[in-house]
Amino acid sequence: METKSTPAQTILIVGDSLSKGVSLNEEAKRYFFLKESYANNLAKATGADVVNLSKFGATIDFGRRKLFEKLETSKPDIVLIEFGGNDCDFAWDEIAKNPLSEHLPKTPLNEYEAYLTEMVNMTRQAGAMPVVMSLPPLNAVSYFNWFTQGSREKGDSILKWLGDVSKIYWWHERYSVANRSVAEACGVPLADARRYFLKTPDYRAYICNDGIHPNENGHRLITSSVLDCFNKNAVLFKRIGA
Repeated sequence: METKSTPAQTILIVGDSLSKGVSLNEEAKRYFFLKESYANNLAKATGADVVNLSKFGATIDFGRRKLFEKLETSKPDIVLIEFGGNDCDFAWDEIAKNPLSEHLPKTPLNEYEAYLTEMVNMTRQAGAMPVVMSLPPLNAVSYFNWFTQGSREKGDSILKWLGDVSKIYWWHERYSVANRSVAEACGVPLADARRYFLKTPDYRAYICNDGIHPNENGHRLITSSVLDCFNKNAVLFKRIGA
């Protein structure tokens, strides 16, 4: 988890509950904030000043507005952008009530890509380096069980619309692919958290029972992916490196 050099004086993180460090106490079935979150680990490993603007439940529209509001005053060297997990999600209760109706995700994919591109360009215009993060994979079965709350009736109703539980994984993956595609199109670094999870023997061991939030070991994988990104892009960070 060590990095070769301090890549920046100030790293601004804008994201959702993943970047906020939210995890699940599986005995109490309550969310809490990890002390060893990837954002906190990153600060320790790099010695950088990490400013975390992330928020539980946030979508990329929140991130876009928050970045516009704080970018000038924060004056970061690097902006780490992590979104998609909430954007790709649906109003499952509404789907359960009306499974034969049309339902859209919180942020449609084309809109999501446009907002992410806007955030990358906004960061560059401010003189900072944008870094986009891919999404850690979710556990579709665990997530389905979590939001249906064990109700067979609710689950059966949602499946009339969804078709198959595995489709949740595929839909979520589209937003991670969008993160990679935008990073490549804009020529900016990608912190490939997803790859770090998927190269383990069983990535599900790094995800909480809700199927979506990484546990403490999962946050260690994310930390490694970000530090690996910094080290592999040393030339890009030359002007702000130690």
